[in-house]
Amino acid sequence: MTENAQVVVIGGGYAGVLAANRLTQRDDVTVTLINPRPRFVERIRLHQLVGGSHSAVAGYRDVLAEKVRLVVDTVTRIDAAGRRVMLASGDTAGYDYLIYAVGSGSADPRVPGAAEFAYPIATLEEARRLRENLGAAPATAAITVVGAGPTGIETAAELAEAGRAVTLACGGALGPYLHPRGRRSVARQLAKLGVTVLDGPGTTVTAVTGDAVRLGDGRELRSDVTIWTAGFGVPDLAARSGLSTDALGRLRTDETLTSVDDARVVAAGDAAAPSDLPFRMSCQAAVQLGPHAADTVLSRIAGGRPAPLAMALVSQCISLGRRAGIMQLAHRDDVAMGLHIGGRPGAMLKESICKGILWQLANQARRPGSLNFPSWAKDTKRGQALAARRGDATAIR
Repeated sequence: MTENAQVVVIGGGYAGVLAANRLTQRDDVTVTLINPRPRFVERIRLHQLVGGSHSAVAGYRDVLAEKVRLVVDTVTRIDAAGRRVMLASGDTAGYDYLIYAVGSGSADPRVPGAAEFAYPIATLEEARRLRENLGAAPATAAITVVGAGPTGIETAAELAEAGRAVTLACGGALGPYLHPRGRRSVARQLAKLGVTVLDGPGTTVTAVTGDAVRLGDGRELRSDVTIWTAGFGVPDLAARSGLSTDALGRLRTDETLTSVDDARVVAAGDAAAPSDLPFRMSCQAAVQLGPHAADTVLSRIAGGRPAPLAMALVSQCISLGRRAGIMQLAHRDDVAMGLHIGGRPGAMLKESICKGILWQLANQARRPGSLNFPSWAKDTKRGQALAARRGDATAIR
């Protein structure tokens, strides 16, 4: 009788949970999910936690298949040669295959004073700390949100809708991913909420103190609470473990998401860098990369040849408080197009997506393997970009 294949999944975010659930479709696979927290974090709702409209957590037993063993611990090192991971508790966990889905967090701001005085928001603990600080601050406190990507925009809007005085320091364009039409729609809604938007040249924050921020053009703004959303980084676990990473620290893989160093290690989510051409860090990418990572592992267990990636990112959704939002539509190569859905319909779409993702996790726990993306949902330009990078015409299309 053949022993079960042992698969360890590091990270219990969107990609990790979907990968773990999908692996349970085979009875001869034992799945262990290792995560530092006992509850699932709805990362895309952390700005709501800060604003007080949502807890941003769910129970793992609501989203994780019963056959998945949950270990609440932190992986400190991967011993690829010995096929085991070391845990902060002192325990170890052996594996036949490993799925690396550690996600992302706040990047080192490298701006004088930011680490000491600004509040990041990329993790549950950071968001809760910020929530507590805001609760202790007077209603008239001047709040500065640094960074105008989705997290910065959503946080600024959420707090402004709650009656806070908010300045959004963009450090360049407002919503740089957005099409100009979508950007104008977001700007109008932020103006309605009373957010002061500082965009364009000279709006990069160059220094932070306990009560002010300094901009690149020399202006100094009062800031009783400074929130830092400018950029994300990934854990250095792969690099510390001797695995190949890109400049940001993401695990380097081929187009099947298999590590370039070890066929037993597969990556998914924000911490994956397939072919040194990683996808935009997003929940939308994670819910596609997680199942693909699981399929790669299942294919290897079955003695088959894993399939290359076939996915696309086709939108970006941003909430603008509880009553407005925007769904920026995009081409399959993740370039924004001139179409968007804004206002109340945009808010309804964003909320339905947030609820729908949680439902999908739970559904995959019950029906592992049923989530399959249509064959047409593929970035047809990715193969061309890979071929150009490799300098040949044989790249996967």
